[in-house]
Amino acid sequence: MRLSPGKIPIELLNKIIFQNLGLKRSEVVVGPKVGIDGAVIDTGDKSIIISMDPITGANENIGWLAVNINANDIATFGVEPSFIFSCILLPEKAESNLIKIISSQMDRAAKELGIAIVGGHCESTLGLANPIVVGCVLGFTDKKKYITAEGAKSGDKIILTKSAGIEGTAILANDKEEKLMKSISNRMVQEAKKFYKEISIVKEALTAYKIGGVHAMHDPTEGGIIGGILELADASKLGVRIYENKILIKSETAEICKYFQIDPLRLISSGALLLSVKPKQVSHIIEELNKIGIPAKVIGEFLENINQRVIVLKNGKTEDLSYPESDHIWKALKS
Repeated sequence: MRLSPGKIPIELLNKIIFQNLGLKRSEVVVGPKVGIDGAVIDTGDKSIIISMDPITGANENIGWLAVNINANDIATFGVEPSFIFSCILLPEKAESNLIKIISSQMDRAAKELGIAIVGGHCESTLGLANPIVVGCVLGFTDKKKYITAEGAKSGDKIILTKSAGIEGTAILANDKEEKLMKSISNRMVQEAKKFYKEISIVKEALTAYKIGGVHAMHDPTEGGIIGGILELADASKLGVRIYENKILIKSETAEICKYFQIDPLRLISSGALLLSVKPKQVSHIIEELNKIGIPAKVIGEFLENINQRVIVLKNGKTEDLSYPESDHIWKALKS
């Protein structure tokens, strides 16, 4: 089986990765699972939340993304990110100035979020065409004072913050700027490049969690909004119904996706946040998110029947939801 770029298929996670997890330890209360973007380790009266992700599809702002993307995963537990380790892999014969660029980006992002960079590794690596930065972020909380992506409940409303395809739009606008400028206005491309500013979901995740009524949160990274929703549904063993016409797609994202002939709902969407919320708390949470400048909207609901996973299209027709073979960012980057 030849692998497509991006995350490996879930069947390989279940068949191979999850069958080779080393020694089982009692301290690990949340371990590797589909849709769960971190682990929980109990120690004394505290819980440590840990998450790790690589940045592989971006050349611009790679260090800044490494901090923010990993911090986002911790925040979806309702926990403030505090520490980061990093592994920086550079192409063979890379200029030493690249180390300074990546490190300064990480420094700026970490300071913005109140995170300490506490260790890691940096090397020039044979066979790499582009740099890769792997981040591992930790957060601490009182024992059981967190939520996970497997906590969604049947009947919960699904809130989406911001819009679809935020990270993918920023990556393509920066890495494919010259190509896009042939068909899309300079103003629109420049605005799309600024989407990096929206990547963090730490503020909205912690705000929503403190209000109460949030059963689960997830940031839709690879696989986009569709992939993120299905990961939540898999983690919580639920069905789901979403409505295409309720999902915000900004004009910059729509135009860039149209140019590359890709689906914005299957485009890497870090910067958006999916929340599974108790119906009675929906209005309050949306109101409080709006107060801190975060647009939010109900886009669907979770269903009891695990086999019912559908999207209601703008034309009123219903289609089954399925994971994309790979994130559509890879299709665009290849072109």
